[in-house]
Formats: sequence, C-alpha cells, structure tokens
Amino acid sequence: MKKVTLYTDGACSGNPGKGGWAAILSYNNHEKVLSGGENQTTNNRMELMAVIAGLSALKEGCSVEIYSDSAYVVNAFLQGWTTNWIENNWKTASNKQVQNVDLWQKLLKLTAGHEISWNKVKGHADNELNNRCDKIARGEIEKLDKKDA
Repeated sequence: MKKVTLYTDGACSGNPGKGGWAAILSYNNHEKVLSGGENQTTNNRMELMAVIAGLSALKEGCSVEIYSDSAYVVNAFLQGWTTNWIENNWKTASNKQVQNVDLWQKLLKLTAGHEISWNKVKGHADNELNNRCDKIARGEIEKLDKKDA
C-alpha cells in the first residue's frame, strides 16, 4: 500500500465569510498542491474541504498520514465523534444537529478506502507544510476579494 502524506488547512475571513482551503499531498518525493475557496462559508467547512480534496485526489487505497491544525477535524476521528454522530442519527451529545453533515458524510466515504492516521499539528507554529497550506488557503481568500473588487 502506497504511503502518502497529506497536509491540510482552511481559513476564513469573517466566520462566516470568504474562505479558502489548501491540501499538499506528498508521495515518493512528488508533491501535489490543491486549493480552492468559497464566498460564503465557515472556517470548519474549509478545514473539511481541504481533507476531502486531498483524499479525493488519491486514485487507489493508500496509507495516509493526515496532518491538520483543526481540532474539529482531527478530534472527530481520534475521539470517535463521527461514530457517535452516526449512531445518534447525526445528532451531537447535546442532541443538536451536527453541523456540516454533508461534508462529514463525504469525508467518511473517502476515508473508507484508506488506512488513515490523524495527526494534530500546532497552527501558525514552525511546521513548514502547515504554514504553506495556511498561506495558500489565505491566498484563495485574496483571489475572491480581487474578484469582488
């Protein structure tokens, strides 16, 4: 099984507001950078979109090390939130509707074909690839701002 590294980040200017996301896939000294943005979104949706885009780019089952500074995304898997949400018909422990169900369902389908290790990194610290993702995601917001100018 191929070993792939995936770094992701999402950003938002206002929350909700204009948002951007970025994903950097690394495999055997090859790198693929993906990014995009939306005019009206949230930071959490952009964090999810980054992981979805990265996993969507894989053409076969892989062993994937995912690195994200989003506790929202990483903890959902490491702490079993997604399993509980499914068992509770997409309700939280406090019986509220889970936000971003559409993206969570898409992400869960994508994770099914891979062996995934989730890693929480400190945002805006000294992690080179996380910082690159952040810069690219923020660049997507700037593109949206220029379109609207």
